[in-house]
This record gives sequence, C-alpha cells and structure tokens, in this order.
Amino acid sequence: MNRNRLILLLKKYDYVVVFFFLLALCVVLMSRTSYYQSSKLISWTNSIAGGWYEGVHSISGYFGLKSENDRLAAENAYLRARLASSYISYTDSTFTVRDTVYKQRFTYTEARVIKNSWSQQNNYVMINKGRSHGIAPDMAVISPDGIVGVVMSVSDNFATIMPVLHSDSRNSVKVKRTGISGSLVWDGADYRYAQVIDVPTTHKFIQGDTIITSGLANDFPEGILVGYVMEAENLSGSGFYKVKILLATDFNKLDHVYIINNRFRDEQERLMAATEPQDRN
Repeated sequence: MNRNRLILLLKKYDYVVVFFFLLALCVVLMSRTSYYQSSKLISWTNSIAGGWYEGVHSISGYFGLKSENDRLAAENAYLRARLASSYISYTDSTFTVRDTVYKQRFTYTEARVIKNSWSQQNNYVMINKGRSHGIAPDMAVISPDGIVGVVMSVSDNFATIMPVLHSDSRNSVKVKRTGISGSLVWDGADYRYAQVIDVPTTHKFIQGDTIITSGLANDFPEGILVGYVMEAENLSGSGFYKVKILLATDFNKLDHVYIINNRFRDEQERLMAATEPQDRN
C-alpha cells in the first residue's frame, strides 16, 4: 500500500524530482572540475553551518544564563565577605612590637528571590534559603545595587524579608558627603522612592547626595548604598528635614540578594542588655 503511494507520488512530481536530481549532479560535477566553484560551494556550506551553530549557541547560552547568574552571585557573596569593611581590626601594642589581627565581622550568603511584592503598604520578599543555610531573623539583606531589608521569619529552606518598602521598616542611614545620620522610612506611595527623616535642618543637602547605611545598628555594615537625594523638605517648626530619595535597588526587578550575618551581633546585644538597666538607674 505504502509502495503504491510512493510510486504515485513520484509519478505526480517526476519533473520536480528529475530537476533537483540534475541540479545536484551539476553542482557535484562543477565542484569536481573547477577549483573556483568548489571553493565557493565549500564557503557557502560553511556559512550555512556557521549560522546554524551560532544560533544554537545563542539559544543554549540564553538558557544557561540562570546557572551563570547563580555562579556569579555566589562569587560576589564570597568577594563581599573579603572586603575590609567585613572585618574588625584589633591592634595591640607591647613595647615597640605592634601586632594587628583582623577578625571577620560580616559574612554573606547569596539567595534567589522566589516571591516579591512592591505595590502594597506592607510588602514582603521570600527567598530560597532558610535555617538550614544559616539564615536567622534580623539578618540584613542587600542586592547587588543596594539595601533591601531585614530577615523576618525563617523555615528550614526559606525565609521572608521585610524590605524597606514596609510601613514598619526603619533603618539607620547617613549622608555620605557629610556623615549626618537619619532614619530611612517609606510612605507607601511609590516603590522607587523612600524618605530619610530625623535630619536636622542645620545641615544642607545637595540634590544627588548619596545616602548609605550608617553602620550604627547591628545589622547592616557601614557604607551600603541606599539611594540618592531628590529633594529635601523643611518640616515647619520641627527643626528637621524630610528627604525624598531615589532608592538604588529596583524592587520591581529584584532577583539575587545577599544575606549578611553579623558574627558579633549576639555579643553586642548582650552587652547592650547589660548596659541599659544601668542607664535607667
């Protein structure tokens, strides 16, 4: 049955089959008898093959971006942990001998964002790392571009983050140019912007001033990029500014983050707990 169909098909398109057969024969004969024609034929086939492989490589490269991004994120976490700001310098002097020892204060763990909101009054971020990866509540979180927020809750394999885009978020920041400190808050209006409050009007702002973390709290290292000053409003009668800043982190495109572990946090908090009762007396 199939053989009969094949014969009928060949009879129906016999002129086409003969044409392509003769065309192929001519190409073969020309490539064998003429060096020029042979080189042109080889060049043409190589061009087609090269285009095909280039397309395949581009497609495979696209699908390989995820693993490459993961690798780069892990490498960045390692490099951040090697920064001088992640260490505390201890210097002891004994007569004329000076010995300096560095102890690492901050370590970094990379993670991927698997759920994120940015248009609510109180937004949250979920990441694919949890207790089994050394993540704990109150750890600071940053992106490759700047500040993100603080870890709120953890399970064995996941964690939720309170980003700066939350009505309860409050972080200590400062103006890089002057060193003047303030508090970073969010008014719930636009995910691209936040506000810095508690900055005395005795200090002047310049549009474009860089805002960074102050390092005064026990979570973020000093110098993490927060954003850039857009405008400063003098709150009448308060003696303070309300500063609008453009956030460095685009929460609409948040993908990889780094969780920061302050290895001395418990020691610092125990010391403060022991000090505060004395202050109240």
